[in-house]
Amino acid sequence: MEESNGRDPESHGTVRNVVCVVFDTARAKSVGPETTPTLCQLGTEGTTFENAYAAAPWTLPSHASMFTGLYPTEHGAHGGHTYLDEEFRTLPEAFADAGYETIGVSNNTWITEEFGFDRGFEQLRKGWQYIQSDADMGAVVRGEDLREKLIAARRRLFDGNPAINAANILYSEIVQPAGDDGANRSTDWITDWLERREDDRPFFLFCNFIEPHVEYDPPREYADRFLPDDASYEEATALRQDPRAYDCGDYDLSAREFDLLRALYRAELAYVDAQLGELRAALENAGEWGDTLFVVCGDHGEHIGEHDFFGHQYNLYDTLLSVPLVCHGGPFTGGSREELIQLLDLPDTLCETAGVDDPELREQSVGRSFHPAADADPRDAVFAEYVAPQPSIDRLEARFGKLPDRVYTFDRRLRAVRTAEYKYVCGDDGFERLHHLPTDPTEACDRTDAEPARARSLRERLETQFGTLEAVDEHESVTMREGTKERLADLGYL
Repeated sequence: MEESNGRDPESHGTVRNVVCVVFDTARAKSVGPETTPTLCQLGTEGTTFENAYAAAPWTLPSHASMFTGLYPTEHGAHGGHTYLDEEFRTLPEAFADAGYETIGVSNNTWITEEFGFDRGFEQLRKGWQYIQSDADMGAVVRGEDLREKLIAARRRLFDGNPAINAANILYSEIVQPAGDDGANRSTDWITDWLERREDDRPFFLFCNFIEPHVEYDPPREYADRFLPDDASYEEATALRQDPRAYDCGDYDLSAREFDLLRALYRAELAYVDAQLGELRAALENAGEWGDTLFVVCGDHGEHIGEHDFFGHQYNLYDTLLSVPLVCHGGPFTGGSREELIQLLDLPDTLCETAGVDDPELREQSVGRSFHPAADADPRDAVFAEYVAPQPSIDRLEARFGKLPDRVYTFDRRLRAVRTAEYKYVCGDDGFERLHHLPTDPTEACDRTDAEPARARSLRERLETQFGTLEAVDEHESVTMREGTKERLADLGYL
């Protein structure tokens, strides 16, 4: 076929198709041969990036960075402004304008048209809907108890076609296989799409699998592989999983209970890894695997008791920022790479590998291509931002009343810079921490007082990168739909 003006088939290391899979909430420390053998095999055949970092610790700003090549204060999508504004060029738009068929499959309720993530996609499928509809029954799907489900169903049933809405509720509550939060349904849909596809254009496929996110409810056969011998599936899955309530001191979890939750989390990773294998098989059966760049990453990590947190809000520890990243296909063949990588480097890398030249995205992005033949210098540091508390302290007070003193310290902006040796984090309230990573990989010992010159140097580097903390523009708040608020509350965001 004739190539679009935006695609250069002679570019070095080109591939025909690009597939980007996000393991939502996958932290680097929990992947490996036991939990994610398919991902490890992809890394052995392709390239594993051992030091990949998110630009933000939660879904919306991290995905916005992956789509735009910008940091959160640059693209403006964060807890204070929950929308990716139309002024920013996105990765799907670049591929669409280069002549690609662009397909998105989202299983996370942040990654929808409501928050600005549909631009460039010919089709953005919502994995929590059995019958695709503008009326969203996600609040029912993720309700934590019968009362919540009934309230959500009453509010949303007549929003659009009641018959379709009822069918979606019936499927999710009765028919849907236990332990699956959309991954199997999404993989089946992608397989069917590949089998029936007659379009001769190359394709760009994005897919988010949300299973590693709370609530951790893997299929029993996966949980049994990771639970301790003296624990039952029923005991583990009966544990309360409410990160905001835990962080606010509304309930406690013992060391054993956190061990059980970590086992369930690892089982969720193993389950989506199996789905990843099915996705690879579908591409192989469709004859597309050999000409596809296949990228798998986490969008952020997760605290499961580490640093006395549960979930992925209010801090910038590496538990939340260090994520898996594997590339397979084209020039990514064999071995691992140790240099520092940011997920916001993906737009430059994917476009270069596919031979897509999009001047608007290229000029907008602050990312650096990590294509093996790229001209960009390797990074000597990576950065991250937490622009606004999500949910806000006001929302926490509305839910829990007076909060522990510790929680009020969360009401701040945070920034972090990480080199191979040091990590420095500071906040707009005067908070700062410095860690010497070779001797303190878990960020337990603050060396700010012991090495003030080092802390000052890294603080100045953050100001050079972003400006002063006081200069951050939080943008105007965006109002979201009631049904969306309910879904995000079910995921622990509100």
